[in-house]
Formats: sequence, structure tokens, C-alpha cells
Amino acid sequence: MLGLAPAAHGGNRTGRVFTGDRSGDWLFGSLHRTGFANQPTSLHAGDGLELRGAFVAAAVRCAPPANRPLPSERDNCLPYAAEELALMPSVRVIVCLGGFAWDAALRLDPPPPPRPKFGHLAEFELPSGRHLLGSYHPSQQNTFTGRLTEEMTDAVFERASELAIR
Repeated sequence: MLGLAPAAHGGNRTGRVFTGDRSGDWLFGSLHRTGFANQPTSLHAGDGLELRGAFVAAAVRCAPPANRPLPSERDNCLPYAAEELALMPSVRVIVCLGGFAWDAALRLDPPPPPRPKFGHLAEFELPSGRHLLGSYHPSQQNTFTGRLTEEMTDAVFERASELAIR
């Protein structure tokens, strides 16, 4: 899955994306409920979390000011995500946590026009045969307001599992 960037008080502090913050609690809780993680939380890099059939990456590699990366930061960091994907040729689904991640994933494997729109549970097959699957980002802004519920998040990872075994 592809997120936005490490949070200043989460992944940037702990050294592992989505670890040690509320977005990570939400995300790892869902990964645990849907069978992708051995435990529902992650507090630090050595806490025993093991992902099964999943990998977490970020479109931007450092915590941006006000959690708002610039397009130039995304473009500068994109080669790292491209290299990670190249090292994992069996990846069949990229879950994009938010529109920024969706846009970054489309830049990794550009489709012909028209450009597919981001949305929660939006799906698109890339030229490589991989599938993009959209999810609202598990930020407090989305989870506290009910824009993203646990059921909605679980539905994304259940669908990712279905797409991966096709």
C-alpha cells in the first residue's frame, strides 16, 4: 500500500511508516482484522509486527511541513517507490491511501488518457496488470468525522485480497 508521507510524530519518529500514530493504529487494526497483519497495533519498529502479503510505503519519504507535501517532493521521491515496486514483481494490488498516493501510483505506471479518478474503493487496472485500489486516508480528519469507518477500511483490504488472488 502507498501512503502520503511519514507523520512527524509517527513514522518519522519511529522509523517505520504508520507506526506510533493514530493513523497507523487505524490502518494496522484493519490489516489485522483482514488477515494481513499478526497484531492490531505498531508502536515501534521492533514491536513484533509482521505483515503477510502486504508492504507499506510512502509517496514522500520525509515528513513534510504541515503534512502537505509539494508536487516537487512527490516527484523527487517517486524513484524510491519505483525501485521498491521493481524489487517486488509479484505485487498485484496497490492500495492508495488518499488522492495524493493515487496520483503518485499513476505516475509510477502511467495509463493512457483519460486519467482514472480517485475515490474510496475506486479500482483501476494499470498497463502493467497491477490494480490500483483507492481508500480514503486513515487520518484523524477522516476517521473522527466518520468519512472513513472501520468497515470501509476493512472493505478495501478485503477487496485487495480478492484482486490479489485473481
